[in-house]
Amino acid sequence: MRVTEKGQVTIPKNIRSNLGIEAGSEVEFVLRDDEVVLRRVEPSRDEVERDVRDLIDHLRRHQGSMFLGEMSGEEFYRLLRD
Repeated sequence: MRVTEKGQVTIPKNIRSNLGIEAGSEVEFVLRDDEVVLRRVEPSRDEVERDVRDLIDHLRRHQGSMFLGEMSGEEFYRLLRD
């Protein structure tokens, strides 16, 4: 695996799947001796509560004005972030 000029690497799909890493997931790199460990970072309780409040506020503001239809979870989350 090569590192780009910007220091980026692609996390292999099987590793992303096993760790539950999706677009927008937070990860951290931990240096252990001469190895680097990649870990998924779980959001804090405060972050989750804030996101739920934001979701409720968003839904109240747009009540009756949206049809989500067959929107995937990722598309719905992206809609909330934007």
